[in-house]
Amino acid sequence: KRNRAITARRQHLKSVMLQIAATELEKEEGRRESEKQNYLSEHCPPLHLPSSMSEVQELCKQLHAKIDAAEEEKYDMEVRVQKSTKELEDMNQKLFDLRGKFKRPPLRRVRMSADAMLKALLGSKHKVCMDLRANLKQVKKEDTEKERDLRDVGDWRKNIEEKSGMEGRKKMFETES
Repeated sequence: KRNRAITARRQHLKSVMLQIAATELEKEEGRRESEKQNYLSEHCPPLHLPSSMSEVQELCKQLHAKIDAAEEEKYDMEVRVQKSTKELEDMNQKLFDLRGKFKRPPLRRVRMSADAMLKALLGSKHKVCMDLRANLKQVKKEDTEKERDLRDVGDWRKNIEEKSGMEGRKKMFETES
């Protein structure tokens, strides 16, 4: 029951706020319309169209003079704006020069092989291979006596047959000394 009461109260408050906002918007719209009418009545007097040709020509001359004055004022304003923007750009450039260093963007680390780096820097001119692992010298192990013996043994069955009996033992003693 309590949640329903809180929800109902919340919805009631929301509807009241919306009603108040709607009336405020209507008042604002009416005020804007009255301001617009006041401004137009002050700055734009009602147009009286003359009946004779000379009066119409005089009216056109007056309108052209007003248009020319407005265009001159517009041109002057544009020149002032351009001049001030140029001054701002010059000041910004002087400010950068006084600081000395430009603010550098943070750089991201990129994993790149030496070949890829040279290719990115030199483009298609890159022909040297910087594969360091391929350029490493291979070191051969010195042959130890055991490895030599194992290599020289060959087929183990022949070796056993040669060493069997008295002749084989005699050969063993002869090779060791």
